[in-house]
Amino acid sequence: MTADDPHPLVTAYLDALGRSDLDAMLALFADGAIVHSPLYGELPATEFYPGLFADTSAATLTLLGTMRGASVDGAELLSFWFHFDWRLPDGTAAPFEVIDLAELDRDGRIRSIRIVYDTVDVRPAFEDATGRR
Repeated sequence: MTADDPHPLVTAYLDALGRSDLDAMLALFADGAIVHSPLYGELPATEFYPGLFADTSAATLTLLGTMRGASVDGAELLSFWFHFDWRLPDGTAAPFEVIDLAELDRDGRIRSIRIVYDTVDVRPAFEDATGRR
């Protein structure tokens, strides 16, 4: 698995994210899956992605790398580092580099995902564009 030949889940995730395709995105998640986001907080995937997609007028994603591992309890971990050229609802640019760390269930679906990035530049643009703090 390399950035040129990523895990199929990474390809599907980035494709769904780039198209704001809620059905395709949620199909990658186990029932009850949780998203941990520095901007939105901790939410069920079924709440996080509709909110994110509503706050997105456009997105261009560039995969930079992938990594596989295991948690201390043996769950498969899949990390993917990418550039997220995010456009907010009003068209404001809020680009950032991010690492998503997905913990997979036995069926290979995401049971939790931790989104890791520095919000120092993104948060002010997000708050101005959405009116949310």
